[in-house]
Amino acid sequence: MAVKTGKLTGRQKAAMLLVSFGPDKSAQVMKYMNEDEIEQLTLEIAHVRTIKVEQMDGIIDEFGQLYVASQYIAQGGIEYAKKVLENALGNEKAFNIINRLSSNLQIKPFDFVRKVDASQILNFIQGEHPQTIALIMSYLDQQQAAAILSALPPERQSDVARRIAIMDRTSPEIIREVENILEKKMSTLGSQDYTSTGGINAIVNILNKVDRSTEKTILETLEVQDPDLADEIKKLMFIFEDITKMDDRSIQLVLREVDTKDLALALKGSSEEVATKIKKNMSKRAGQMLEEDMSFLGPVRLRDVEEAQQRIVTIIRRLEESGEIIISRGGGDELIV
Repeated sequence: MAVKTGKLTGRQKAAMLLVSFGPDKSAQVMKYMNEDEIEQLTLEIAHVRTIKVEQMDGIIDEFGQLYVASQYIAQGGIEYAKKVLENALGNEKAFNIINRLSSNLQIKPFDFVRKVDASQILNFIQGEHPQTIALIMSYLDQQQAAAILSALPPERQSDVARRIAIMDRTSPEIIREVENILEKKMSTLGSQDYTSTGGINAIVNILNKVDRSTEKTILETLEVQDPDLADEIKKLMFIFEDITKMDDRSIQLVLREVDTKDLALALKGSSEEVATKIKKNMSKRAGQMLEEDMSFLGPVRLRDVEEAQQRIVTIIRRLEESGEIIISRGGGDELIV
C-alpha cells in the first residue's frame, strides 16, 4: 500500500515525480511549462535529497488517479468523472481527487454566472445577507463585481466591501450551499472547488474598477468602521507600476514632490517601462543625474526599494486627493479637456 503524501505540497510532489522520470523525460515535460513554473520546480528539485520508495509509490499512485480523472473529465465533464470515480473509489476519495483536479483546471465556484450581465445577477442577490453577497462577488469577474458594488445602496456598499476584504477561506460546504441556491434561482448549471477567495487584493481589484464616487464613499465609511483596514486598502489602491498609466503633466507634478534618493532607489526595482516613462518627463541633465545616482547605489535590499516606491505612491495619492492630479479609473471616470 502506498503511503499518504498529504504533508507534501503539490510542488514537492511534482519535483519528486520529475526526479523519478529521469533527466530526459523531465526535460520533455518541462517543455510544456512556463518560465515561472520551471524556475519554481527547479528550485524544489534542488532541495530533494532522498525519496523513500513507499513515498514515491504514493506520489505515483496519486498522479495516476489524477490522470485517469482528467481523462474522464475530457470524456464527459466534471459530473461524469465524479460519478465514475465515486463508483470506483468511494465518495470521499472521489471528492478529494476532483477537488485537486478542479483547482488545476481553474474550475471555480459560480462559474455559471460569469457570462451573465451584472444587473441580472444583482436582481438575484441584492436581497441576500451582505456576507452572502460578498462571497458571491469574490468569485465574479472584477468588472461584474464592480458594477454590482456600484449599484448597491450606499449603506450596503461599505459593509459588503469590508466583508470581502476580511474574507479568508470559506468551507466547500458553505460555498456549495450558496452556489446551489443561486443556481436554482437562475436555473442554470455550475461547478465548484475549494479555493481561497476574498481578501485585501480582491476588494482592491474591485475598487479599482468602480467609479471614484463609490470608491470614496466606501473608503470614508471604512475609515470610521475599521481605520487599519481602510489604510491597508488605500496603500494597495495604486501600485508603483501604475505610473505608466499616468499622463505626463501628472508625473511632472509628482516629480517635484519626490526626493531624488527615493526616486533612484525606487527605480532600481522597477520595470524598464516605468523608468522610461519617468525619464521622459525629466530634463536631459536631471535624467543623467538620476542614472548616476542609481549606479552609485550598487546592490540594494528589496525591502528598501519597496519602501521607497510606497513613499512615492503615497505622494501620488495625496496629490490625487487634493485634486492636483487625476488618475484615470474604471466605472466611467471620463476626462473632459
